[in-house]
Amino acid sequence: MGDSTVNNKYKLLGFENNKGLAAIMIVSTGKIIKVKLGDLLKSEMLDDLSKVEIKDVYRKFYSGGAVLTAYEVSDRHERSWMVYVALNLMLFAIYIFTNVAATKLVYLESLDVVVTPGVFLYPLTFLIVDLLNESYGLKLARRAIFFAFASNAFILLLLTLSSYLPGLPGWKLDMPYGEVIRHVSSALVASSVSFLFSEYVNSYLLCKIKELTSSRFLFLRVFFSTFFAVIIDSFIFCFIAFYGTMETNDILNIIYIQIAIKMCFAVFNVLPAYGARSLFNKYVAAGQVASNGGAA
Repeated sequence: MGDSTVNNKYKLLGFENNKGLAAIMIVSTGKIIKVKLGDLLKSEMLDDLSKVEIKDVYRKFYSGGAVLTAYEVSDRHERSWMVYVALNLMLFAIYIFTNVAATKLVYLESLDVVVTPGVFLYPLTFLIVDLLNESYGLKLARRAIFFAFASNAFILLLLTLSSYLPGLPGWKLDMPYGEVIRHVSSALVASSVSFLFSEYVNSYLLCKIKELTSSRFLFLRVFFSTFFAVIIDSFIFCFIAFYGTMETNDILNIIYIQIAIKMCFAVFNVLPAYGARSLFNKYVAAGQVASNGGAA
């Protein structure tokens, strides 16, 4: 029984100690069912589990749930990690959108300035990094920044390679596609460097201010970390993207406009930061405490 190393029909996912249940996945469909430990020991499902899984089922059953195994659901904090993944995806999506949308210029007639759509959404990346710092710490926040940067570099490589593929003769979108890709590629290079530096500064300042204020005054660390990150990001991006093609005074004017717009959004980031922290404490952190309490 349980001699095979590969589960053919069923796989043990974990235990719910407070309910005396085992979570079993049906391999063929991916469906997850929950079975009482006593019923599991009497069922044919046990025959398909591996030796390690069977051993832990017996240990859990005869200890009354007191023994900890490698399959503890409460130890995995799945809700917390799903939030972490969601924040990573949001960071990546906004970052890529702002780069691709750089080909679209928006003229604000009332202010007599030209900006890109990304100027209005990019400050949200600082908010996401702030939330990652608050909830998961500097190390995991920087991993998220690196993943977004690496994904951006990979997309840049794919777009560049795609522009060298032979086009269909007479296809009217071939030339515009090449022009857009060249523009997007230059924006991706500039934004990659500025993103990496600015987000690292943002995450570091957030943690440093949090340490100095003993985790109080969330609005101070959100505002000041974003303030300096916005300045660094705007200077690096604009000088890399436009140096040599525009006069220095024109580049500085674009930088000042970007900083002003981004800082307006940075001020509004404070309220969402408080709301997101409250939701995290209510639905994620509280859920972990409850699960650990139940396991105990």
